[in-house]
Amino acid sequence: MDTHLDVIIAGGGMAGMTLALALQSGGLQVALVERQPYAEQLDVGFDGRASAIAYACFRQWNALGVGPAIAERACRMDEIMVTDGHLPGAASRKPLPFFLNFKADEISGRTGDEPLGYMVENRHVRQVLYDAIRERHINLIVPAGVVDFRDTGGLAEVTLDTGQVLKTSVVVSAEGRRSSLRDKAGIGHINWDYDQSAVVTTVQMQRPHNNVAYEHFLPSGPFAILPLTENRACIVWSEKHAQAKALVGMSDGLFYDHFISRFGEFLGDVTIVGERFLYPLGLGLAEEMHKGRLALLGDAAHGIHPIAGQGLNLGLKDAAALAEVLIEAARLGEDLGSELVLERYARWRRFDNVSTSVIMDGFVRLFSNGNPLLRTVRDVGMGLFNRVPGLRQFVMEDAGAATGDLPKLLRGELV
Repeated sequence: MDTHLDVIIAGGGMAGMTLALALQSGGLQVALVERQPYAEQLDVGFDGRASAIAYACFRQWNALGVGPAIAERACRMDEIMVTDGHLPGAASRKPLPFFLNFKADEISGRTGDEPLGYMVENRHVRQVLYDAIRERHINLIVPAGVVDFRDTGGLAEVTLDTGQVLKTSVVVSAEGRRSSLRDKAGIGHINWDYDQSAVVTTVQMQRPHNNVAYEHFLPSGPFAILPLTENRACIVWSEKHAQAKALVGMSDGLFYDHFISRFGEFLGDVTIVGERFLYPLGLGLAEEMHKGRLALLGDAAHGIHPIAGQGLNLGLKDAAALAEVLIEAARLGEDLGSELVLERYARWRRFDNVSTSVIMDGFVRLFSNGNPLLRTVRDVGMGLFNRVPGLRQFVMEDAGAATGDLPKLLRGELV
């Protein structure tokens, strides 16, 4: 491998691998550095989550040639039902009549046959992206981590924990919320804990889910039923930390009793077919998107609550924007790691990342409580919102990553 590269990406998760494929498609020399062996990452017990992929973000994968393989394991989301409710129990009141209903056919005139999004298990996405990285001979250094980097003037010198020293124009941190490179660069990071954890598992249902996703807002946190292939669903059940930990640790029979009281019987008999996973929930937002020759990508720049499934999509939008900025800068002969170039990326992504983080934080605080006054306000708001088709259509397009100044990859075009 050449020790002088255009871009070194620290972190080989889904956003990092997508960026590597996008940069390589534009002719840049890239190295992907990942601490976790991929044999472990691709194991069924590594990550039980599934991700809602916005339809414009899926266009990026199609443009990069990996979309068809991911689509084979993805489930369309053609409809989303959002409801407000009480915790179940013998003394529970009747279900509330307020809801939001989003349907793909309402915006089909502008999107063709695209759904609202696709649900796909993270392990399947990782497998397809990893296979493409290997097939396209992108430099992959694993297991390894970036332990230090310094600006030597016209380049950055990167030191790996293997002892290897590489030179590059740009270092990208795609390490996740606990980015060590972000901290080394002195970029401030705002973060807080929601005092919630998500219990994630997979279930098999008797009746067809018909590609409908359900999000029930309960006082203890959201309870989501997200459609998967083979008439399965990914369950994302948010509770206070202590209750969530107890749910993961209890016996199968007791867990099922608690689970079915929230799930209900509208899809017939339900069988839990996956392990239980526990993920603490919080918000993190970097104060800057870049500093020196370092750029932040994905959760290293912004980590949000999964309440609307926008976390990975923000990272995929980052990847599309950063790839376009760097590829076009290279074609113009610019220094890829210069302030001028990286600030273009920051300007492009800053507003969307900050505004989405703030909005998702507001949703969590508005819906994850049983305050009677807030409940009244949100229920009336949901009822009015659902009666305005124009608002629903805008929200669907925005959640589909199809609004604003779109990078070419999000339009389905290579840079």
